[in-house]
Order: sequence, then structure tokens, then C-alpha cells
Amino acid sequence: MIFFTKNINAENTKTLYDFSFNNIDGKKYLLSQHKNKVVLIVNVASQCGFTKQYADLQILWDKYKNKNFVIIGVPSNDFGNQEPGTNSEIKNFCETNFNISFPIMEKAVVKGKDAHPFYKWAKETYGSAAEPKWNFHKILIDKNGKIIDTFISTTNPQSEKVIKAIEKNLN
Repeated sequence: MIFFTKNINAENTKTLYDFSFNNIDGKKYLLSQHKNKVVLIVNVASQCGFTKQYADLQILWDKYKNKNFVIIGVPSNDFGNQEPGTNSEIKNFCETNFNISFPIMEKAVVKGKDAHPFYKWAKETYGSAAEPKWNFHKILIDKNGKIIDTFISTTNPQSEKVIKAIEKNLN
């Protein structure tokens, strides 16, 4: 008897919860702690024209953090060398300039062959729209750990489009 098997990409069976980062203090940060929450992952940078979006992300965090919503900032130096600082400098910048209280991770590569495994998975499972083209690219993940939408850098976190997508998935 001959058995035919479908070639399944193992990456497609994964969810957000299969990944981790190191937080800005260097401690392992398991994304599985956010099961049943809506998660917005944003690659951030301190010296970008979109850096003011930190303030809008903090407003979003303050509004929805008690409603099963999480924002995770992932500093990246992949675009225009706009995040050259150390993790300590990034943490200080976020706290001093924007009073950021949502989770910030260690600096990571977010595109290409050296991208963090989460970003490789995002591109493989959702397509090129999930791969950041610049700083402050946003990836929205549902309560099941699957990507449901992405927003380009120019889309403000306080935009109606982002708010509607978050609220739809919180309900």
C-alpha cells in the first residue's frame, strides 16, 4: 500500500505561544503567558520619524491593558540605523521620554535571514505583509495566537483602523 503525505510546513502549526524573546533586562519572556489575549507586536526605534508613536502606543496600552490586551515593543536597528543604543540606553529612553510601561524586549533583528524566529514565523504564515518594511510596523495577533492583521509604520496606533481591529478581537 502506498501512502501519500502532504508536505506540511511545521512553522504553520505554530502560534505566537511557541516563541519567546528576552526582555529589555535580558530575562526570558515567554509569549505563552499571553494566551487568550490580543497582542500587538511593534518593532520600535528611538531615532525614527515615527518614534512619537511610542506615546500613542502607551495610550493604547493604558486603555486596553485590563481587557486582555498586550503591546510588546521590539527594538530593532534594521532600518536606517535608528536604534543604535544598548538595551540599557533603550530602556532609559523609553522610560524617560515616554514613560513606557508596556513590555519592551531586547533589541532584535526583524527581517531577513537573521530575523528573530517570531518574525520568520510571521512572514511564513501571514506573508510579506507581516515582515516589517520600516520601524513601528505593527502585527496584531488574536486570542488563539494567530496573526489577524498588520499595520504599516504610517498607521498610527490611535487610528480608527487599529482601534476597530483591537476591539473586534477583544469581544
